[in-house]
Amino acid sequence: MAILYVVATPIGNLQDLSPRGTETLRNADLIIAEDTRVTMKLCQVFGLKAPLVSCHRHSEDSKAAGLAQKILDEDLTAALVTDAGTPCISDPGCEVVRECAEAGIPVIPVPGCCAGIAAVSISGYDAREFAFYGFLPREKKDIKARLEEIARGVKVAILHESPFRITELTEIIAETLPEARLTVCCDLTKLHEKTLRGTPEEVLAALKANEKTEKGEYCVVLDLHNVSLPESETEAAEWPLEAKLIEEMKQGSSLREAQEKLISKGEKKNAVKQAALTLKKLFET
Repeated sequence: MAILYVVATPIGNLQDLSPRGTETLRNADLIIAEDTRVTMKLCQVFGLKAPLVSCHRHSEDSKAAGLAQKILDEDLTAALVTDAGTPCISDPGCEVVRECAEAGIPVIPVPGCCAGIAAVSISGYDAREFAFYGFLPREKKDIKARLEEIARGVKVAILHESPFRITELTEIIAETLPEARLTVCCDLTKLHEKTLRGTPEEVLAALKANEKTEKGEYCVVLDLHNVSLPESETEAAEWPLEAKLIEEMKQGSSLREAQEKLISKGEKKNAVKQAALTLKKLFET
């Protein structure tokens, strides 16, 4: 029977490959790997003999349909893996999964390691609700904008970052979200894994003090429960004019003064006057 297993692999400690994961890979007719050189090392350790085929981020679009057809035509038991962790979570694999599902091939998860989930589990943050964002943009202004967007939307966020950019990212977090709490994990489950906790400034100081900061793989968990941000221009623009008038009046303005302030900010004069009339009628009733 044609079938695709999506198998999570270790993110550092090889003992984290589950017995079910090992057995699935051992019984597979084909292993679809992000990098066959990396997966070959795993196969050698566990004595896995299935042939490997490469399917990475830059080849997935062109290969996925063909792989699904091969699994279907040859009635194969296939396993999808990435270099480390769970396929499709900030890693390639989603196109293969989609093509197989659309072809009617059963897709079965074999759960296991995921760096982001591991990091959240040791953060100590209330993560009944959280979101994963992977790698942020490269430009500072884009990073700041994205962080503000994240902080307005969720209370706990997970990011990935390279060792060469982790210090810069933490600096930007310190500038943009100084009230946040951070848990920064490096090389989870590996021999020299380390975890830094504290305010952005505290974590930044620890990173700068470590001469080995530019080594390893980083996962960042942000606790945003206590972060407060000024209202964004987009949010303010979505307010009805009546609400904007009331907000100005809360600051001590009369209705007439509130109208003048909104008009000076670029609101259309006739629309502001109409909103003021609406409020007057409400106040009179």
